[in-house]
Amino acid sequence: MRKLTAVVFASALALNSTAQAEGATTIDEMHHDGGLATGSMTQNPQSHMFDGIQLTEQQRQQMRDLMQQARHERLPVSIDDYKDMHDLVIADNFNETAIRQQAEKMAQAEAQRQVEMARVRNQMYHLLTPSQQAVLKRNHQQRMDQLRKLANMQRDSSLQHVSSTSNAP
Repeated sequence: MRKLTAVVFASALALNSTAQAEGATTIDEMHHDGGLATGSMTQNPQSHMFDGIQLTEQQRQQMRDLMQQARHERLPVSIDDYKDMHDLVIADNFNETAIRQQAEKMAQAEAQRQVEMARVRNQMYHLLTPSQQAVLKRNHQQRMDQLRKLANMQRDSSLQHVSSTSNAP
């Protein structure tokens, strides 16, 4: 059941990330115009991928072109899938098999969108000079360290909650 919940939750977050990506046109505008970088790093850690990297005008244009192309080729989010899931959730009888099938269908579509965005990010990465790539790697490591701290804090917090509730009279 945890896996199913995680898949549905991840799909909902992905829908949010996809909706946020609609407005992003350039790497520089992502923070300022509410594009991919909107929201916390935990919602979309890749959104900050190019932060702190000074791009040439040619690199900016190439990245704009890649994002524009990706927007046109992006698989649309199926609102019908979310409606179908909602209908299954509110049905009179709980049908785990149907919900699992719907969740897997939605997860498969999200996986395809993630693969496409990873392809675009890979192309963008290869537009960078070696020194820019080094900055990106350093920034990535710092973000991973922050995420590890956050994950540890969340884990510790939930462990404290479990121990405090198990000790309650």
